[in-house]
Amino acid sequence: MENNTHVSRWAIHRRLYDWMLHWANTPYGVPALVILAFAESSFFPIPPDVLLIALVLGAPQRWRYLALLCTVGSVVGGLAGYGIGVFAWETVGRWIVENVAHMQLVPVEGRLDIALPAYLADSLGDALGGSYLFQVYDRWNAWIVFVFGLTPLPYKLTTITAGVARVNVPIFMAASILSRAARFFVVAWLLHRWGAPAKSFIDRYFNLLCIAFTVLLVGGFALLSLVSGK
Repeated sequence: MENNTHVSRWAIHRRLYDWMLHWANTPYGVPALVILAFAESSFFPIPPDVLLIALVLGAPQRWRYLALLCTVGSVVGGLAGYGIGVFAWETVGRWIVENVAHMQLVPVEGRLDIALPAYLADSLGDALGGSYLFQVYDRWNAWIVFVFGLTPLPYKLTTITAGVARVNVPIFMAASILSRAARFFVVAWLLHRWGAPAKSFIDRYFNLLCIAFTVLLVGGFALLSLVSGK
């Protein structure tokens, strides 16, 4: 039963992926990029990189413009996700986290929380502030928005939980702008610089590179924690 559910979920994601990609071959590719970047930051399951890659390959000279639009859509959508966390966590936010981001919520210290990956919690849990996401928010606040905005993790998970954690809104926006711009401009520049071979590289290694970069940032958190004596 669980395997059938997994297969069904993959089939749905594949259809959404193909539907999203088809916009690159229409006159509405650019507005679709903005709308889908907005939606992915709050509720849509497929990251906008899919359409961004196709559009940049079709018009490499417009890579800055396309990356900028993708960033704007994602950041504004992130604010919508933040609003879901603040105003609709119980009615909408929890459902999105569990059914779209596919994260399990568990009771921890009187509130629902999300367990960090075991390798991260075991090695750096103390430095991060705990083994659960909201414990990390308690310690590092908007730094988590910045770090997760660079990773392959669903950005909607970050924006909604940032609202629940009541991250300072201007700082949340600044962290979102920096992280999303870094991600999308790097992707677009790689495609502008190397074209189709860069797409193969991104498809194969980009998530691993994001994870490696995140590990370095988390290691920086641990070092900062030791230096500051927190």
